[in-house]
Amino acid sequence: MAESKLTEIGRVTKKAVIGALKGTGAKAQSIAETSNDLVKATIEGVGDFTVAIEKRVGEIVSGAIEGANEVGEDLFMTLKSTVSGIVKASSDVGADVAKTAVTATEGAIKVAARAGADIGKATKEAVTGAVEAGDQIGTQASKAVREALKTSIKGAKDVIKGPPK
Repeated sequence: MAESKLTEIGRVTKKAVIGALKGTGAKAQSIAETSNDLVKATIEGVGDFTVAIEKRVGEIVSGAIEGANEVGEDLFMTLKSTVSGIVKASSDVGADVAKTAVTATEGAIKVAARAGADIGKATKEAVTGAVEAGDQIGTQASKAVREALKTSIKGAKDVIKGPPK
């Protein structure tokens, strides 16, 4: 097995995701909640939440994907759930939800590309995770996330259909 190149945050995320997946049958929810908790933990005490999240998103996504892959979980479900958890956490801590959605989606797509995954499918799942999180946060967040993704993520316009529900 190749040696992991995860950062400390990535390794903690990986272990947390593995533990969550082994401990429950609600896999997508477990990954989203673990990602959400780790975002909050890694930026505690930081002044600019959005910048802090932007710096940690790739590490969290990488760790979540490695952990899920280690226990045989679907890469694309993991991407979607991780992005969703990160976007929800950004709202919880007062960060810019739209910026975080773009950063999390970009990070997830990059990690998927490094893993050799289908970029189109990775984009679809990551965008869907961000949009669904925005919809759950509220109307304003939903509109902001959708607009930010459409203008910043290649292929997002094809995934985002219609106005928020």
